[in-house]
Amino acid sequence: MKASFFSKSSSKYFSLKVTEATILLRFLQEKLKEHSRTSIKELLKNEKILINHKHIITHFDYPLKKGDIVSILSSKNKEINFQHSKLNIIFEDEILIVINKKEGLLSVATARKEEQTAYNILNQYIKSKEKNKQIYLLHRLDRDTSGLMMFAKSKAIQTIMQEKWKENIIERTYIALVHNIPEKPNGTISSYLIEDKSTKMHITSDTEKGQIATTRYKTLKHNKSFALLELQLETGRKNQIRVHLQSMGHPIVGDKKYGFLSDPLHRLCLHASTLSFIHPQSKDKMTFECAVPKCFLEFINQA
Repeated sequence: MKASFFSKSSSKYFSLKVTEATILLRFLQEKLKEHSRTSIKELLKNEKILINHKHIITHFDYPLKKGDIVSILSSKNKEINFQHSKLNIIFEDEILIVINKKEGLLSVATARKEEQTAYNILNQYIKSKEKNKQIYLLHRLDRDTSGLMMFAKSKAIQTIMQEKWKENIIERTYIALVHNIPEKPNGTISSYLIEDKSTKMHITSDTEKGQIATTRYKTLKHNKSFALLELQLETGRKNQIRVHLQSMGHPIVGDKKYGFLSDPLHRLCLHASTLSFIHPQSKDKMTFECAVPKCFLEFINQA
């Protein structure tokens, strides 16, 4: 049972693959070493354990077979004691941090801007726990894009993740509110992108200077003038989704850089909703998901 994009509150979970037959409690104790036996049984009691994304399991002696997927819903790390108005930590272990960033917050400082960033906020948090530690950026979100980001806690993990990014990152899904309704409800956009002197990205026919970018889209909902799209990245170029949607004639609502038509929600209506990757240490598949911003849904549900 995968968390719904249309749930009222943000959902998060991570998934673990069973490599050999065992009992559920034994498996969870092995994978969740920071949790006590009692706290693991509480997860079961509170219906936080799913098998193969559809069966909620509450009894600890449930038999697991090789290939089963065990999902843990809303599992909170006891070490996380963090609050900030611009981001939430939704997962943290010894080597990684996954956050839900709000719109309006830079991922990392730029040469032109000196302001608060997700990197600085998290770096201060890490140093408050261990003075000599710091975090390392794995990927960026545009300042006005909300949603899931991931950071490493060491240079070594950053290198491992980035050198094999395509192999490690299984899925990156975005939700966008766009102008006009796509003629085809599903499709793929592929083109070469190039950056100009003003740091704006453009589609180019020059295959030597441009970088290939591919985006898949699916229409989730629409009203008379707007559509809610699910987008999956096959490449991770700068401003890729924004340029591709503009080229289709479906600029993102509130996108003042690429095809601005109107700004009824006073924000760029782009949200990084799903992040799925192979954990560099455990090699488990981990999946995190944040629900669509409520304002997107309220707007698309208008007649």
